[in-house]
Amino acid sequence: MKRLTIRTRLTLMYGGLFVLAAVLLLGATYALMSRQLANDISLTDVMNVPGVTADADGRRQAVEESRADALTALLTQGAIALVLVGAGAVAIGWLIAGRMLQPIDRMTRVARRIADSPGADRGLHERIALDGPPDEVKRLADTFDLMLERLDQSFEGQRRFVANASHELRTPLTLNRTLLEIAVQRGDAHEQVRQLGATLLDINSRHERLIDGLLTLAKSDGELGELSYVDLADVVTHVAGQHPGVIVSAGEAPTMGNAALLERLVQNLVENGINYNVPDGWVRVTTDTSPHGTVQLVVSNTGPVIPPYEVSGLFEPFRRFTADRLAGRPGAGLGLSIVRAVAHAHGGHVHARVREGGGLLVKVTLPSAARSPRHRATATE
Repeated sequence: MKRLTIRTRLTLMYGGLFVLAAVLLLGATYALMSRQLANDISLTDVMNVPGVTADADGRRQAVEESRADALTALLTQGAIALVLVGAGAVAIGWLIAGRMLQPIDRMTRVARRIADSPGADRGLHERIALDGPPDEVKRLADTFDLMLERLDQSFEGQRRFVANASHELRTPLTLNRTLLEIAVQRGDAHEQVRQLGATLLDINSRHERLIDGLLTLAKSDGELGELSYVDLADVVTHVAGQHPGVIVSAGEAPTMGNAALLERLVQNLVENGINYNVPDGWVRVTTDTSPHGTVQLVVSNTGPVIPPYEVSGLFEPFRRFTADRLAGRPGAGLGLSIVRAVAHAHGGHVHARVREGGGLLVKVTLPSAARSPRHRATATE
């Protein structure tokens, strides 16, 4: 059962208390008037009433009828006045309750915008900035603003640290790779030196991929900047062209976003499906538009059997299924984490489930663009 809003409950409370007070006032007035009429209307006063005879019974009956008529008129007129004034009191109570709850409604709208923002730290720059006397509501709004400011500083510091650390680490890794390549390519290099150099180059490449993944993750958690029209079908076709053997069914899937990040999303999903597959397996990529105003990207493969309870952990940074799954496989453990971060940054979400017989099916859902460029061109012609 849906509960009444605070405004409605306050209005009912105000109106109920007013009606109760008015009923008690009307009852007290009725009692006082009844007693006063009994004292003021005497038999002598009704002697001149037309139709009243001189006998005592007739006089007494005339007094009672006059008194009853006066009290009935009091109740009738009082009830009408009570209904009219009560309706006005309820309306005024509704307006007053709305006015009193307006600051709380403002805080609710700000909190809702922050909660509905695509990323975890989007919208934290917003503030309530409530004006008014320093009452309980004002102190609550100021405390909420202080909390938002500290959260915003914390997220910004974390993102800046990851980006700066990644940039600082990339320079020595690039230098290491250059020195190793020179050492390996020397004509007089011993075979053992070549083997060691190749191993170190492979390790260096894994570290470079890790740093690159951290940079992408930090960028996807930040502001996207200016959005552009992107058809996921074109992105899928481009990425699949770099990986022969991938089965593609690319239907039109227009969305608005950062083209580079969306390409990285598709690239990570396709490479994940290829790297964690079984011999003679397949990887399938499809895109289409749903009737609910969204576009879908689905990547599935014939990988190893994964327990359903392990699927959610695959999207955490540096989390994988098992150690056996990593043997001889490239990657830094950030692929699916980047996919989730990019999808959330674009207002979408990612859902994965295990396939019967092994492998994963990963579905990315993004908001659909209102109209594709080809549709806009047709409309202007």
